[in-house]
Amino acid sequence: MAEMEVRLLDEMDIQRSIARLAHEIIERNRGVENLGIVGIRTRGVYVANRIAKEMSKISGSEMDAGVLDVTMYRDDFRSRKVGPGMQVTEIPFEIDNSTVLLVDDVLYTGRTSRAALDALMAYGRPSRVQLVVLVDRGHRELPIKADFVGKNIPTASSENVQVHMKEADGVDEVVLLRGGRRDD
Repeated sequence: MAEMEVRLLDEMDIQRSIARLAHEIIERNRGVENLGIVGIRTRGVYVANRIAKEMSKISGSEMDAGVLDVTMYRDDFRSRKVGPGMQVTEIPFEIDNSTVLLVDDVLYTGRTSRAALDALMAYGRPSRVQLVVLVDRGHRELPIKADFVGKNIPTASSENVQVHMKEADGVDEVVLLRGGRRDD
């Protein structure tokens, strides 16, 4: 079956979503005090960096985003066909007693978010964790719900949502692949 690609969000849509997410996060948390941002490798890091930059502009306070590698915490670690590809986790703030914004590009089954929670707890004990995603496509396998969502995109489980970011892919867009492989 041939793969068909449909563009769901373009560069301007992504920029608007990130600006709206930043405003919502600041409003719901009543500012940026005691907030830390951590992006899940790979594209969650780019989304987190952009949200941090936007929050810095809005609040006037410098916000830095950390990087979280969840490879060793995944429940499919041993069954994956590719090697672990461990990368560095960098968290530039004290996790203990802070509110951590855990950022990813796509929320699907919830398994990556669960792995990220486990990985985060290895670095400290936050007072609260809020999940931020650019796209929520549904089909949860675990009881995980995002606190902040850029765009809800209902999909079939046979479809694949891919987020392309300039930093990695040279273009900002979200595409839906029909007849493609399953993402996580």
